[in-house]
Amino acid sequence: MTAFSNHFKVFSGTNSRYLAEKICKSLGCPLGNMKIEHFSDGEFSVSYEESIRGQYIYLIQSTFPNSDNLMELLLMIDAAKRASAYKIIAVIPYFGWARQDRKDKPRVSIGAKLIADMLSVAGVDRVITMDLHADQIQGFFNVPVDHLYGSTIFVPYIKSLNLKNLVIASPDVGGSKRAGSYSKHLEVPMVVCYKTREKANVIGEMTIIGDVTGKDVIITDDMADTAGTLCKAADLMLAKGANSVRAIVSHGVMSGSASERILNSALTEIAFTDSIPYDCGKCSKVRILSIADMFADTIYRVQENKSISEQYLM
Repeated sequence: MTAFSNHFKVFSGTNSRYLAEKICKSLGCPLGNMKIEHFSDGEFSVSYEESIRGQYIYLIQSTFPNSDNLMELLLMIDAAKRASAYKIIAVIPYFGWARQDRKDKPRVSIGAKLIADMLSVAGVDRVITMDLHADQIQGFFNVPVDHLYGSTIFVPYIKSLNLKNLVIASPDVGGSKRAGSYSKHLEVPMVVCYKTREKANVIGEMTIIGDVTGKDVIITDDMADTAGTLCKAADLMLAKGANSVRAIVSHGVMSGSASERILNSALTEIAFTDSIPYDCGKCSKVRILSIADMFADTIYRVQENKSISEQYLM
């Protein structure tokens, strides 16, 4: 990447440092020096070990479980504001609590809106994130939100597979817009899985709308949490005559027995980004694609006041 303005610094929370180091390598800049001190009662404090006065500060931290990652980010923002940073940009590759984006039953919270409010109150000036569970979450913020898409990474990967009878699949009706974008861009058919849930993370029944006989299916989704939906969809598609079934997922949450479930499923492979750290030794079917260059390019474009939409593939 070409040299550009040096009036910015990049810092990272504890559990996103692996990604921040790759982003800084792509940017050609050092990772800022920050100290996060933990205490015996579980509390922690944040301090910048170098001057950030008058600087653009980019704070890289995904807010995946547990909630310490979110609290670290809030403290990082607050400390930067009190240290007279000029602008504070939160780089949140995985935005947690995004599935709580509406009241789907009485007397529940809208967690995504609450997190947006907390970030704003802490003092954030801008947010850079990727593949939110629902696009309308951007409207929960009163500051600019740069919403990146994993398709920038996944489309070249799909093309590299050279699948002759490719079909794009959505694991549920809610994801049909995402699958439709891939289908249109790649000029291939699309199928949709219709599912019902008994309760959160528990699938009831599932049916496939469309033909998968003799096809190489790629299921698209924003995240793999328990991976129950993906695995059930893959098993059903193989039973319906699919030649092979793969999955591309933006965020590999992979909670509980997800790795074991995928390993024992009909999935040939599942690819997700490094927005959340994952040990590939847990499942031989997992392939990790890095988003570091994409986020580094976005930081460069924000810093230089250049268009971000130019990097979108679809």
